[in-house]
Amino acid sequence: MAEDLVLRVTLSVIIATLAAIVYCLRYIVLIDRKIERIEEHLDKMVHRTLAEELRIEKLLKRKR
Repeated sequence: MAEDLVLRVTLSVIIATLAAIVYCLRYIVLIDRKIERIEEHLDKMVHRTLAEELRIEKLLKRKR
């Protein structure tokens, strides 16, 4: 009986550890997706800013 109890406790600990790992991986994936969206928005902002800077430079060259 004691061996059975030890086996159950050990299996419970292993299963709980695996469940915690899966939960953490799920959380990491969600955070990674959020970071990816932030990077996409930053990339769009950089391209818009660059396009506007180029447009302003063209206007300044025309005036000279």
